[in-house]
Amino acid sequence: MFLLIGLGNPGPDYHHTRHNAGFLVINELAKRLGLDLRFKRALEAEIVEGDLDGKRVVLCKPQAFMNVSGRAVQKVMKKFPVSARQVLVVYDDADLSFGDVRFKEGGTSAGHRGMQSILDVFPTGTNIARVRIGIGRPDHPDIALEDFVLQKWTAKEETALPDVLENAIRAILAYAGT
Repeated sequence: MFLLIGLGNPGPDYHHTRHNAGFLVINELAKRLGLDLRFKRALEAEIVEGDLDGKRVVLCKPQAFMNVSGRAVQKVMKKFPVSARQVLVVYDDADLSFGDVRFKEGGTSAGHRGMQSILDVFPTGTNIARVRIGIGRPDHPDIALEDFVLQKWTAKEETALPDVLENAIRAILAYAGT
């Protein structure tokens, strides 16, 4: 079994913002697998179980805000016991250029508070796989990063998003061995 977690913020105000790149990937993967994510209040997450080329997967979108995503992940992991090697997190990364998709086997959060919240669930030094979606940084120095990540995609970015999501899904499938 694999637990595939997409990070973002819940609610319509955050829909299609850069910080919700992880949610977009999980939504697209669920759509391709013909699965419907459902909100589970006790887990603080939208989840669905399914089959990915013969392997059981749980797709998860924590519905606690980004910076406390680990709280929901911990609850989901109690319901669906998996090892750290079976967890993969997808999230936005301002340190990568827009559209750049990178897989990483482990490491630190590099300042991403949502990823840090998840790492805090595990013993120190545990490697958690991740797929990072590049969102770039603001063009203007007066735009704070905290504001930039909560902005909607530009028209140019929206046009490129299908290819970005495809690359992220390819990285997930490679990790899951499908």
